[in-house]
Amino acid sequence: MPYRSTEVLSPGPADLAPIAILTLAHDQRHVRRKLIHLPDDDVVMLDLRQAVMLSDGDLLVLEGGGHIRIEAAEEPLYEVRGHDARHLTELAWHLGNRHLPAAIEADRILILRDPVMLPMLEGLSASVREVVEPFQPARGAYHHGGHDHGHGAGHSHG
Repeated sequence: MPYRSTEVLSPGPADLAPIAILTLAHDQRHVRRKLIHLPDDDVVMLDLRQAVMLSDGDLLVLEGGGHIRIEAAEEPLYEVRGHDARHLTELAWHLGNRHLPAAIEADRILILRDPVMLPMLEGLSASVREVVEPFQPARGAYHHGGHDHGHGAGHSHG
């Protein structure tokens, strides 16, 4: 039976039991209108008013009831660390100057593995390690997806 969703809860309340969990890579989570295939071969017709970047834990609200929880897929990444906070900030600047999707944390930066970036980072004295984990890159300054995570649980989009 095909499902239809026109709304996303972000972040989804933890007490809502989803009918399915959908694991997607970061580049699969930028959506507006799309047919999404669930693990059990059911299909969801996603039809949002505007494009959004789905995050780990978001819920697709199904017409007629029910939810599907979005889970960030584990992806092959580089974990980039600096000598100190200032060095890490400089590394973030260099990566941002190349418009790379990046997850910026207090003590590290995560980027998709890219053999072109590795020598540049090593040349900047970064510590680079290969990891595999969920990837949730920061949204860029020009992101206009309308999917705002700053309003807390239960904030509705649709």
